[in-house]
This record gives sequence, structure tokens and C-alpha cells, in this order.
Amino acid sequence: MPFFKLTNEILKALNNKTLAGSVFCNLEKAFDSVNHDILLSKLSYYGISGKAKSLLKSYLQNRHQRVLITNSLFNPNTVSKWTKIKCGVLQGSILGPLLFLLYINDLPTAVKHKALPILFSDNTSILITSPNSNQLDSNLNTVFAQLNKWFKLNWLFWTFDKTHFFQFNNASKCTSVTEIEYEDEQISIANGTKFLGLYINNNLSWKTHIESIKNKLSSPCYVRLFKPYITANTLKVIYYSYFHSIMSYGLIFWGKSPDSIKIFRLQKNIIRIMMGCRNRDYWRKLFLNLEILTLPSQYILSLLLFMIRNKNQFQVNSETHQINTRQHANLHQPSVNETKYQKGVHCIGVKVFNMLPFYIKAESDNPKKSKAFLQKYLHENSFYSLDEYFELRS
Repeated sequence: MPFFKLTNEILKALNNKTLAGSVFCNLEKAFDSVNHDILLSKLSYYGISGKAKSLLKSYLQNRHQRVLITNSLFNPNTVSKWTKIKCGVLQGSILGPLLFLLYINDLPTAVKHKALPILFSDNTSILITSPNSNQLDSNLNTVFAQLNKWFKLNWLFWTFDKTHFFQFNNASKCTSVTEIEYEDEQISIANGTKFLGLYINNNLSWKTHIESIKNKLSSPCYVRLFKPYITANTLKVIYYSYFHSIMSYGLIFWGKSPDSIKIFRLQKNIIRIMMGCRNRDYWRKLFLNLEILTLPSQYILSLLLFMIRNKNQFQVNSETHQINTRQHANLHQPSVNETKYQKGVHCIGVKVFNMLPFYIKAESDNPKKSKAFLQKYLHENSFYSLDEYFELRS
């Protein structure tokens, strides 16, 4: 949801001819900087008290650490004095990230009137939208100052050389932004960055991300080297572990990109190797025999599962008008001006969902059952493009 929220708000702004920019914050040792006293006071504010707070307090406080330096050549081991730990939560634990989220939970209140904060653990993005460049620059510097104040009050520090700002735009036009400075520090103006494992750039083309996963997905094609020595089931395990897991991550965002065909070609190549077939063999039959979804079918599945799980985030036609038409139970398609918005998750997701067979849509309130129906439907049809899906249902 965080990445969907970010991209959807950007596309909405572009669709409404509004300028949009985002600060991608990089915090210095975020989990290690959590102040225990401040955290415990926030827990009390959120209503965590009694035994629950005492348990968390014992988890955080009265712990000590020291440093051991091993020097076997000249001197015996050197050990520092024990020091009481006053900051930090364990990043590798289950409780650590939860405590960190509670620690930064009030950050949106610092900038909510000027910007939209999007928080996911220690990944923080601040989206600013304005009707013109002057207002965008003014809001940006105001928000930046407010963020700095909040970080200082909470003993968090960001790495300025790894914190980026860029303004989103349609490829046809690019506007400049003023420099962002604070206390002799400056945020770099970038064209793209990596956020939550996805490469996002200022025109949402997804080309950089697709190129990055293309390099990762090329290596599993060497499965031909050990194919003669393992079973077909083991080959499928390797496929899902080293290829599918990378291919499917964030697919709902980049699956509509024209560059996604490069990943589809790699998928067909590894399927051909797994089945020991030639280039001219009938590809669709190979996918059916292996019971593996094509990239377009996997894109449709990922998109529909997202829509079903977050159905409450979308309007139904019956909520927008009282006329009892055949489409009154369908999701409402938002008005669209920009092509990028048409290709975004919101618009494509609504269109794909509305084109589902009725018996699957009828089970959309039951995610587990609808997923089984979807997988069977997509396996049987093995779509090679989104257009094929729409043509079948038109």
C-alpha cells in the first residue's frame, strides 16, 4: 500500500495538471537512534500502560554493551568498560520495527498541512503538490524545515548526501526546482532513486527498474547446466525461487510498461530450457504443461489480488449515482486526462476487475476463494498480453 499510495497520488496530481515533488529521506542509523526515554513517553501517549508498558520497558532498559578488540599479534584482547544502552531497537527482531513505527508515528503531524508523508519502517517519502512552481518551492522549503525540527526533537538524523528530491513530470515537459538548503546542508536534486526495492524515476517510466531486474533474471537461465541431473519438480522450485520471486515483485507497477516485454522474453527462454524445447515450439502449450503463468497473466493476477484485498479503497458505481444500470456493481472508473494515469494501478486495476467473469467477481469478498478461481482462469487462458484479456471479455 505505501508504494501504491505514493504513485497514485503522483498520477492524480499529474492528471489534474498539478506539480508534484517528493523528498526521499535517508536516515542515519535509524533503528540505532531510537531514544528509549522518548519512545516510552510516546507509548504512554498512545495508551500503552500497565504490564504492557512494563514489559516493553524491561525489553529496552537496563542493558549494557562493551567493545572487544582482538589483537593476537602483539597484545592481549582489549576490552572497553560496560556502558548503559540508552538508544536503539533491534532491527532483526519482530518487536524492533514495530517499536520504530510507534516512534515515528507522529511524524505526519509535523507536515500534514503542506505535504503527504508516506512511511514504511525506516523508508520515508514526503510528497508535496502545488498548483505552480513558486508555491511548490515555498512549500518544499517549509516542509524541509519542519522535518528537520521534528528529527532533531526526536534524536533522528538524516544523511544529506543520500537524501534526494525530484519533481515528477510528464516526459514532454520538465520544470526546474530551486535548491533546498538548511544549515549549510543541501539536498541533491535527482532524476530517480530506489524506494522499497523499486527504482522510481521522475517520469514513472519504470525503464530503470526493468533493466535492473533484467540483469538479475539472466543468471537463472544457466539452469540448462544442471537440468539433466534434477527432476521437473526441482526445476520448478528453482524457477519460483530465483526467477518468479524477482519477476513478480512490484509487477503491478511496471507490468504495463512497454519494456516489460524484455522480461517476458527471458521468462519464455527459461521455460524453453526447462522443457528442453526449441525456439519455434508452441510457447503457450509449454506454460500450460508446467502450470506456470505467463508474465501478462501474472501481472493480471497480481493486479486483481491487489484490487480484491483493497476493494474498500475503490468506489463502486452505485456510490456515484442512483441509476440501476448493468454496471452499478462495478468499480467506478475515475476520469482521466493523462496517459500515465490511464496506465497506473488505479485505472488499469478498475478496468481489469470490471472485465472479470461474473462468477469470479461474485466471490471478490472472499480473497482465498477468488484467488483459486483467478489462478485457474488465468492458467486455462495463458494470456500473452493485456489486450488478449480484454478481447476475450469484450
